[in-house]
Amino acid sequence: MPHKRDLAVVKTLDFLKMSELAELNGVRYSTIKYYAELGLLPFEQKGKRLAKYYPRLEASKRLKAILKLREQGDTVPEIISQFIKK
Repeated sequence: MPHKRDLAVVKTLDFLKMSELAELNGVRYSTIKYYAELGLLPFEQKGKRLAKYYPRLEASKRLKAILKLREQGDTVPEIISQFIKK
């Protein structure tokens, strides 16, 4: 089983795993997974298994903006339209 990285270390990294991004921002893993699947969180795929890694600063900033919009009552489709340009 892979070793879990300490939160102090996670705070210094450029790219995070989904679980680390969730822990760092105080949200559930499923929240990160949901917004990532909608295309709202930036990520890069790396390694043999193409694991997703999230840029710590950019993804955290985007996540905070999404959560603020949700608190204000915006729907998921409204949020998607704000972040994803067609």
